[in-house]
Amino acid sequence: MTNISPSTDRSIPYQYDVKNLESKVKNKTELQKKLGWPTEKKRAMFCLPAGMTDELGGELLMKIMEGILSLPLELVIVGRGTKEYGKEFTNLASDKSHRIAIIPDKPESICEMYAACDGALFFKDPSGLRELKECLQYGVVPISPESKKLEPYDPIQESGFAFTYDKPDSWHCFAAIVRALETQKFPFDWRTVQKHCMETIL
Repeated sequence: MTNISPSTDRSIPYQYDVKNLESKVKNKTELQKKLGWPTEKKRAMFCLPAGMTDELGGELLMKIMEGILSLPLELVIVGRGTKEYGKEFTNLASDKSHRIAIIPDKPESICEMYAACDGALFFKDPSGLRELKECLQYGVVPISPESKKLEPYDPIQESGFAFTYDKPDSWHCFAAIVRALETQKFPFDWRTVQKHCMETIL
């Protein structure tokens, strides 16, 4: 799947590239319709592209889940990982069905997710994950622990393509998510970050 790009991907409603990122927003509203959510193009949509296991940082995720639920965002989770987290996510998706969804672990569904989502949540260094490369290809901004593969976004220099945190604890992780959300409110700035993602070669 990593050889597919959003400009050629026929499994998504609207193809796009760095020159017409407004079509990425159209993919968001299409997925919102498909999931039965209100079509709100300005509402942040984040994903867990690798599912969840202890090795992927499940303990940290569970520590900040209450905080995540307090934020104005939607969450799309790939149905992949351990039974323990599968049960947790199933309960969350049932309780918060208006803004949390589990999607099938299938290429077409995952491409639709990437095409729609603004950001991707990682709770361990994602540098060895193919999902990181896929996120960047589709302009999905990583929110992650610090990594040699990721350049933190600098709003002054208008450089970088990720929101990172230097300490793997709930406070620093949550702060990075909030920084991403605050930036996402400004379409021009967010487009800049997305373009940097898509122009990055890992």
